Amino acid sequence: MSGNHSATQLHPRNIHQGCYNFDDLCSIHPELEAFVKADPSGDKTINFSDQQAVVCLNQALLKQHYQIQHWSIPSNYPCPPIPGRADYIHYAADLLKSVKLGKTPVKVLDIGTGANLIYPIIGSQVYGWHFVASDIDPVSVESAKTIVNSNSNLSDKVDVVLQNNSQHFFKNIIKKTDQFALTLCNPPFYASKKEAEADTLREWKNLKNSEVERGSQMQVDSEKQLNFGGQSNELWCDGGEIRFLKDMVKESAEFAEQVFWFTSLVSEKDNITPLRQMLVDVGAMQVKLRATSQGQKISLMLAWSFMMVEEHRNPESL
Repeated sequence: MSGNHSATQLHPRNIHQGCYNFDDLCSIHPELEAFVKADPSGDKTINFSDQQAVVCLNQALLKQHYQIQHWSIPSNYPCPPIPGRADYIHYAADLLKSVKLGKTPVKVLDIGTGANLIYPIIGSQVYGWHFVASDIDPVSVESAKTIVNSNSNLSDKVDVVLQNNSQHFFKNIIKKTDQFALTLCNPPFYASKKEAEADTLREWKNLKNSEVERGSQMQVDSEKQLNFGGQSNELWCDGGEIRFLKDMVKESAEFAEQVFWFTSLVSEKDNITPLRQMLVDVGAMQVKLRATSQGQKISLMLAWSFMMVEEHRNPESL
């Protein structure tokens, strides 16, 4: 077993509660055994600063909970903390209680799916959602396609596409006849590579000074490796998170009748006020906010819609 891998309470439906059970995980994915060690208290853990170890842990978790037999990512690309990613999916699912979906499959768009394809994996396997997963990075797209093609339980539920224009989010991806119940996005953290490197160095220094390495804290921070490689579009963009999300909000208004709920994680709480004002300006009819656990980090899920909730469904308030 290892230390608790969440600093905050996870969504009630999130199966990643409590500690990683390394005995069970190693029985499911024997390759993980090579990375397991004892922490200072004698509990089993891994070195969460080791990219190979974290990838192997994710492979075990994906096998155990989501029936994914083949999963890998290119070197130097972010390896996401699965418990926090699952939290976003479950809170997003709560939003759909307000939508009259009928018998058609729930269609979800994942903006910036990355090389890891984590959101489509969790959403398709837990809720049966059908995904369009887009990204501007050709390497990420090819990696995500390989994951889909290597797992039969994804092949009929996930379509991976390349966004050819880095200035757009929904254009070129949402076709005229498409209807989506939901969009997902985990925006870049930073405004520049320099800012990303400075923050990463500070966090790694703090972690090395810690006597006990705890699960998802280390896993979250391992997502921001010092060697950024080809993953720059996942970690920083011109203008940072606020510019990215303002552009997304503006463009979302053009697809107001084709998407019920637009959502995104927001890592900087000071960005919420200007985003709320912009959502009013573009005519959003509903805006909801929810704190989600991303390991030791808290992110906010911002959701907006240009349509009104059907009152008789008595949707769960966020």
